[in-house]
Amino acid sequence: MTEASLPVQRTLKAPIGCTGIGLHSGRKLALTLRPAPEGSGIVVVRTGLPGGPVAIPARWDHVVDTRRCTVLGLPGRQDAMVGTVEHVLAALAGSGIDNAVIEVDGPEIPVMDGSAAPFVFLIECAGPALQDAPRRAIEILRPVRVEDGDASMTLLPDGSPWLGLEMEIEFASAAIRRQSRAVRLAPNVFKTELARARTFGFAEEIEALRQAGLALGGSLANAIVLRGARVLNAGGLRYADEFVRHKLLDTVGDLALAGPRLRGKVVARRAGHRLNNLALRALFADPANYRVVDALPGASVRDGASAPLAAAAAAPV
Repeated sequence: MTEASLPVQRTLKAPIGCTGIGLHSGRKLALTLRPAPEGSGIVVVRTGLPGGPVAIPARWDHVVDTRRCTVLGLPGRQDAMVGTVEHVLAALAGSGIDNAVIEVDGPEIPVMDGSAAPFVFLIECAGPALQDAPRRAIEILRPVRVEDGDASMTLLPDGSPWLGLEMEIEFASAAIRRQSRAVRLAPNVFKTELARARTFGFAEEIEALRQAGLALGGSLANAIVLRGARVLNAGGLRYADEFVRHKLLDTVGDLALAGPRLRGKVVARRAGHRLNNLALRALFADPANYRVVDALPGASVRDGASAPLAAAAAAPV
């Protein structure tokens, strides 16, 4: 059994930080990941405020906005919101970190290169620390389905200790069209299959986004930019299906807001931040939908193979 699959909680061995640009604010931001006590979960701390730091639990019921990114906040504290949390949350969840403090001195998490890979690197540099408390999981007991226009997500019971994800996306852009992929989040799978996939946008939308106060820090250095069928980034794509992989990455981060890791299977079509949060709200709306259990010792890492969704019948998902 590897350390990553041990059924005990984990935090970071030491604090570690970085600086970067906010994708939407365009501000230079400083971020520090810090160890946290067992059972505390992930907490986002907004610093640099006149009244002092504000701590926001990274939970589904603290999501206050889902336009273009996931934003966390507290009632009555419009000055203390923190956006673009999904990539760092995905990195922590994908790296098996249960308890940590995410400290940032501005209104959003720095975008780095538009993926979760820089945060995975930071987590690995800090190193994991095993804790005494058992790891907990939220086991999905019956199907829960949500729809939002032509987008849908279904949470299903599943026998594996590792969360399974099936994702299909479809865009009019000739560079994307329809893409699908299935993955199971066994140890190391997030890092190898999803972490490097970058956020993406369309050149024709950038001016409208900036007029709305969004994407002020966006560039070819931190996003895939498309114009028609062309990828404008000089290096091209990191994966042929990088777009659906990034949507899976976002979903991992958004579903980490459940608190304890989910145990089950997620089937999504055209999912985004809003739908991901609606799915968690529907899950927790009825106690009959789930139960909290001790996490099981890990299955084999080979159980986490990723595959195009068309081949999912032959994959572990």
